[in-house]
Amino acid sequence: MTVTIDTGDTTWMLIATGLVMMMTPALGFFEAGLIRSKNSISVLIQTFSGLGILSILWIVIGFTLAFGPSYNGIIGGTQYTAIENVPINEPFQNYATTIPGIGFVAFNMMVAVITPLLITGAFAEKMKWTSFCIFMIVWSILIYCPLAHWVWGGGWLSQIGFYDFGGGIVVHVSAGMGSLAAALVLGRRKYFGPDITLPHNVPLAVIGASFLWLGWYGFNAGGAYAAGGLTFNTLLVTHMASATSSITWILLSWKTAGRPSVIAGINGAIAGLAGVTAASGFITVNSSMVLGAVIGIASFLAIKLIKEKLKIDDVLDVSSVHGVSGIVGTLAVGILAFQSINPNGPNGMLAGNFSQIGIQAVGIGAAILLSFVGTFIILKIIDKTIGLRVKEIEEDVGLDISGHAERAYTK
Repeated sequence: MTVTIDTGDTTWMLIATGLVMMMTPALGFFEAGLIRSKNSISVLIQTFSGLGILSILWIVIGFTLAFGPSYNGIIGGTQYTAIENVPINEPFQNYATTIPGIGFVAFNMMVAVITPLLITGAFAEKMKWTSFCIFMIVWSILIYCPLAHWVWGGGWLSQIGFYDFGGGIVVHVSAGMGSLAAALVLGRRKYFGPDITLPHNVPLAVIGASFLWLGWYGFNAGGAYAAGGLTFNTLLVTHMASATSSITWILLSWKTAGRPSVIAGINGAIAGLAGVTAASGFITVNSSMVLGAVIGIASFLAIKLIKEKLKIDDVLDVSSVHGVSGIVGTLAVGILAFQSINPNGPNGMLAGNFSQIGIQAVGIGAAILLSFVGTFIILKIIDKTIGLRVKEIEEDVGLDISGHAERAYTK
């Protein structure tokens, strides 16, 4: 059979790949604006150096572990090490059959890059850069690549009928539960409380959130690997879930604090984007607005529990904004999905398939177990060997000066 690469699909995937790449520096802007000024350079170098380190790792070993021939549904083999045997002018196996195989590698590389970098929001202002580099590499190999293989690479979760369109558990539950583990292992920042949780540059954070929102069009709609009706439905589902979640957060902040908050607005937008990711290619636009409201409420309340009640110092609330939202959205696949939207997807409860929600729950449980326990163990080993946290004096001075001899702002 002759395989024809579709130029329209390929062009869209070039754009989508660029949009997802842009999300990594956007994440840096978002985080830098929301923490203290003396640490803003430290998160920017984490995201920027992480882009380089994780890109190299993906090409050398990550791609083949995620998408290589499956070993008992657990991990991919080494056939595509250093992307050997990946076609340049033909599709990669049965994945994305209208775009070049090398394009499939590139798009998934950008997803693999940003996933562990989301965890930087949990240990911002606390972790040494050298420890960060080691953690990113080990976490990607031991947590991200197996999970991506289970879901997208022909692994055991895909074999039991689990569905995750854009990365609800592969990206957001894994990063969210990893962040919860990181917050517990590293402990609280010095003087943890309201005084050190005030953002130093809200406009910078809004810029970062805005570019993340734009990039998410590529992140989710790029998962269609084609330019067509499903692509636009996914984009609109993504947008409306984010819009609804953002407004939900603003209203909740107004009710609880007496004033509508732009910080609540951007956090709510990110929660909606993260939460709808798993379901984005399977549900209707109207369903996405209902889901966005539910995600907004769940993630907002989760912060109240984790940070305010339990006093866990997940600096930028990744466990709630990404983890809890990802859980809700992945479970929603089992309720709201319709094959009329995507013939390659499942039917959920509303379409008469009551078993799908149980399968989704299994996938969520597996992701929580792997990411939380795995992250906890990885960080404990790093802590016992080279150490995780900066010294107390370095934390007082700020990581920008103590760790990088640079300032975000000059007088």
